[in-house]
Amino acid sequence: MKFGVVIFPGSNCDEDIIHVLEKLGQKVVRLWHKDHDLQGCDFIVLPGGFSFGDYLRSGAIARFSPIMQEVIQFAAKGGYVWGICNGFQVLTEAGLLPGALLHNVNRKFNCSNIYLKAQTTNSLLTCQIDAQRALKIPIAHGEGNYFADGDVLKSINDNDQVLFRYCDEAGNITADSNPNGSIENIAGVCNKERNIFGLMPHPERAADSLLANEDGLAILESILSMVKA
Repeated sequence: MKFGVVIFPGSNCDEDIIHVLEKLGQKVVRLWHKDHDLQGCDFIVLPGGFSFGDYLRSGAIARFSPIMQEVIQFAAKGGYVWGICNGFQVLTEAGLLPGALLHNVNRKFNCSNIYLKAQTTNSLLTCQIDAQRALKIPIAHGEGNYFADGDVLKSINDNDQVLFRYCDEAGNITADSNPNGSIENIAGVCNKERNIFGLMPHPERAADSLLANEDGLAILESILSMVKA
């Protein structure tokens, strides 16, 4: 499996996801935001960070980086694309995923461990995850408040596009377990074609025994269990 990790000015989680993917035996190439070649990658990752300083809106400038034209074409042909945190923001700005990421309701940057629960088995990110399991995954964002209007929200629910919702440690989806005000506790979604994925929490930061948390491996191993090079 050949993964391409796109690096924008301000990306700061690129080496984290590269480390985890390589530890899992995958080939990884670094793709600079000005590149015009995806180098034959099977799967593209847009990592977390603060691309272009998060000026205007998070992801709004990165969306116009030259490589995004290649990513958009790759996705249109059915190629797999995954945006984590800032990468999720870039994908919504590019119109590759529905909805938008707004400022957290408390208007503060939130860096903490939260819990997630998979909402579908019909996606690469969730197909091997126990739907009753609460995954402990860190978040680090100021604009992670997922929003979609009524029609879009109905569509993503009807089409089973919600990947994860925030929950408490016992797996209960409650208002108190929502760290940023996201509508219906939504933490991640996919597109209708199920080849583009967005996730606000950082599983790559919970995928090593040295961090005393390996819950994030469940998401990465779910992807690798289904995707063949």
